Amino acid sequence: MTADEFYQKFELFAECPGAVAKMRELILTLAMRGELVKPDPGDVPASELLKQVEEEKKRESHGGAGARSKTKKLPTITFDEIPYAIPEGWEWVRLGSFLEMINGRAFKPHDWISYGLPIVRIQNLNNPNKPFNYCDEETVKQQHIIKNGSFLISWSGTPGTSFGAFIWKGGKAALNQHIFSCFQVGDPFADTFLMRAINARLDFLISKAQGGVGLRHVTKGTLEKMLLPLPPFAEQKRIVEKVDELMGLCDELETRQAERERQQNELHRAALYRFQHAPTSDNLNLLFQKTWPVTPADLRNTILTLAVQGKLVPQKTDEESKERLIDILRKHRAELLASGSIRKSKPCRDFGLEEVPYNVPDSWDWAMLGEITDIGTGSTPSRAEPKFWNGSIPWVSSGSTSRSTITEGDELITEDAVRAHRLRVYPPGTLLVALYGQGKTRGQVSMLRIFSTINQACAAICPLEGITSMNTYLELLLQKQYDEMRLQSAGGAQPNLNVQKIKELLVPLPPLEEQKRIVDKVYELMVLVDKLEDMLTQSQDEGTLLLEAFLSEITR
Repeated sequence: MTADEFYQKFELFAECPGAVAKMRELILTLAMRGELVKPDPGDVPASELLKQVEEEKKRESHGGAGARSKTKKLPTITFDEIPYAIPEGWEWVRLGSFLEMINGRAFKPHDWISYGLPIVRIQNLNNPNKPFNYCDEETVKQQHIIKNGSFLISWSGTPGTSFGAFIWKGGKAALNQHIFSCFQVGDPFADTFLMRAINARLDFLISKAQGGVGLRHVTKGTLEKMLLPLPPFAEQKRIVEKVDELMGLCDELETRQAERERQQNELHRAALYRFQHAPTSDNLNLLFQKTWPVTPADLRNTILTLAVQGKLVPQKTDEESKERLIDILRKHRAELLASGSIRKSKPCRDFGLEEVPYNVPDSWDWAMLGEITDIGTGSTPSRAEPKFWNGSIPWVSSGSTSRSTITEGDELITEDAVRAHRLRVYPPGTLLVALYGQGKTRGQVSMLRIFSTINQACAAICPLEGITSMNTYLELLLQKQYDEMRLQSAGGAQPNLNVQKIKELLVPLPPLEEQKRIVDKVYELMVLVDKLEDMLTQSQDEGTLLLEAFLSEITR
């Protein structure tokens, strides 16, 4: 594929992840291989530019006018070093064969003053808006003074953000260390082409960087030995014009993408509002667009939010179900208060507005988690007693809560262990939450699918019959309340979830029949999100593969 074909199809891949950045890289690649502009047989070949360099070196070696420094003897270029083929009339050269590099001054904090000559640091090259330090110009040697048009190479810092070539446009200034001020011997390169050529080989420089993690540097010797392609001088200018033209097109694409993103944000907010007030599959399809800044995780969280706020399914009058739930809840509250299992309890109407996190339908109730579940924990049988282990009863540790369902124990214990440690064997459908730990093991909600005991790092939450008719509703609720439970945690490196605080966690409780409708609707929408996510991933993967194939074809 030719460069002209690339230019014509430039916008085709604009929506692929990182496409514009890849396009910029490709432009430089094509430029340095002589594939952006057509050669002109009338151009003076690059070999003549090299003769010009050698003549200048001879004049300087004899102390001629403008003599500055002696050029190092560099190794002869070998075939194995050449990274790719270049057109006829071009030459490969080592950077140090024509470029003199002088390091900036190592300014100290005591050299800084509140105003005076600006000191150019690497951050000022990468971002013109970064503040300057200043110094007294009279204390700075002439070799450390730069002006508009000075050619600079930053050689130290963070790979990928600090290295590179620049043409200074900020006026008279002093140059800080870690930046070379450069001048050409014999002027074989146009400065703008030289800057592009060096920046096209940043991957090579980064691969040669020395130092620890983060701050690294490229030695002067590495820079001097680096190979660059040298086109005829007239062709360099044509290449730069074409590169600037294509880079300008990239700028336009980014500007249009930013405006499109702004408009899509507005549409997204409108679509999200529509979904929140009418959470149907059709509205979810409208919301889930690949170009909108919403992730599948955002959508799943929105679905759970609507579910626990009573906004996911239509409300139905179910007085019998409501009264039955209230009666059971009232009785259980009284039992819990009498036994001391919970410290407080009050009906929905007595919860103040400052206590409930959001409004729920009139047919719902607010309850503490300990009022609608039986919450317990476990322990770890003594490892010093062989009779406690390798039995037939499953035993689960907190690490297993990183899985959504638990179908087998981590280990097996004996009946002796159950009796000796007064362990409870929890039935299938019990929900487990890790009481402490980090990352995926803390506070994750998992459902037992087997009869099992647990260790002391887990809380076992068993829904009470007649109050939560479906364990899955409570599972969804606890998934949504995960962040709130984390706020109840205490401790340092291993934050703990307190069982008593979990019992007093305030949760919304719909009538039994509505719980079933909510769960069914959540599952329906979650399945749709999964499908949409798969479609989006496939679309992005196909676009990326197409772009990579295109780049491979055009650069080979």
